Amino acid sequence: MNELVQAAAEIQDFIQSRGWRFCFIGGFALLRWGEPRFTQDVDLTLFTGFGDEEKYVEAVFSRFSPRIKDPKEFALENRVLLVWLSGGVPADIAMGGLPFEERMMERSSLFTFPEEQALRTCSAEDLIVMKAFADRTKDWADVETVLVRQAGNLDWRYIRKNLRFLCDAKGNVDILEHLENLRRRTNGQG
Repeated sequence: MNELVQAAAEIQDFIQSRGWRFCFIGGFALLRWGEPRFTQDVDLTLFTGFGDEEKYVEAVFSRFSPRIKDPKEFALENRVLLVWLSGGVPADIAMGGLPFEERMMERSSLFTFPEEQALRTCSAEDLIVMKAFADRTKDWADVETVLVRQAGNLDWRYIRKNLRFLCDAKGNVDILEHLENLRRRTNGQG
């Protein structure tokens, strides 16, 4: 974990030095709000908005090595930068632009991880929304751990509102039903 925390601190310092908005999602947020699972990469969202992504892409690639061929084209097309951090740690940097992602930045907060390193992570509610929206088996398992560990402490109105908007845009409202069933089964309250 030490290598991952150091790599996350490295990208956090780079982003903060530019005054950009961001937060860690994935493994670090899960470690904070749910149950840790083995992870070997760093996942974060960098709020770029829409239309000015190129300046972020160029700045990140001027500091960190890309993991793929034609990284700039890939990043602009897929809204994700795939880079190597120190120690050979891979990082996936999603470029956020939606109102939900902007709120996620506002709701994020620092949490101190091992090695006394404070990292900015998304809230438990935002982690649930993102993982439910991804709708993958491993993400549902992660959601369940957050529901169990954070039962009684979640803002279900916020979760439902934001997930509904994303699911409507995706055209998959079954995700909402799946989350409600999981909430009932785990006694996630709300």
